[in-house]
Amino acid sequence: MMVRYFAAAKAAAGSEEETLTLAEPATLADVISAALSVSRSAVPAGTPPLERVFSRSSFLLNGVAIRDHSALVGPADVVDVLPPFAGG
Repeated sequence: MMVRYFAAAKAAAGSEEETLTLAEPATLADVISAALSVSRSAVPAGTPPLERVFSRSSFLLNGVAIRDHSALVGPADVVDVLPPFAGG
């Protein structure tokens, strides 16, 4: 599945998007765990760790808000990671 990162999540992940391959059935929690296990290059100074960004983020599954981390995610799905945005 495709994981797309925005704002602070993009900075912490070091990329705008990445493709993850998970065993099925996979859940949003599995996606988060897999994303945290990816080896990443150094992030800019002052950037919060990706784990902290995830803990404060909202998630979209194929463009629809998802709050249940046990929700199923398929190989063709897109998960967006949306950290809180300043300024509304």
